[in-house]
Amino acid sequence: MQNTLQGYIPPQAMDRVLKLLEHDHLVVKVKNERKTRHGDYMRLPNGTHQITVNSNLNPYRFLITLIHEIAHFEAYRSYSRLIKPHGLEWKRTFQHLMLPFLNPDMFPHDLLPLLATHFKNPKASSDSDAQLALALKQFDKPNGKTYVFELPLGSSFKLYNGKIFKKSQKRVKRYECIEIKTGKLYLFNPNAEVELVT
Repeated sequence: MQNTLQGYIPPQAMDRVLKLLEHDHLVVKVKNERKTRHGDYMRLPNGTHQITVNSNLNPYRFLITLIHEIAHFEAYRSYSRLIKPHGLEWKRTFQHLMLPFLNPDMFPHDLLPLLATHFKNPKASSDSDAQLALALKQFDKPNGKTYVFELPLGSSFKLYNGKIFKKSQKRVKRYECIEIKTGKLYLFNPNAEVELVT
């Protein structure tokens, strides 16, 4: 397991993570980038449990994602599959598992206050927390992409699938964006990473 995670998480987190993964029927796999998720957890038909995490994540986002998925496994073991995927049982488990990592030995000082705020009530994705997502992005390799909330109103942007949209007004939490080709209205998370079209 250590070889699988080497280079993906902060080195100082390795021993603690390996202790969390000491289960005979739990496998962790590092996958190529998936556009719709950072990681996932599933119980396989043969009774084993599998966690996958995207290989392109920076070490801090990788660690958060890995603990997020371990929390799904632990919540499943403790409460069975009848709970909501990101319900109260999962939130409490995630908070409990993450707490020992929330210190200056594991994370940069400027991330700690944002992480403390986020883990008061963790969401289904760290991307839902605009401030935390932006702070974590600074540790990513440059990819030429930007967040929807950073784009000026009226600007055009492209998604990974090639579709082009024009940014419009903000509703309560999301931005209205018009698909150029069809004229259809879509709502975008402010933290969606897109490519500006010039």
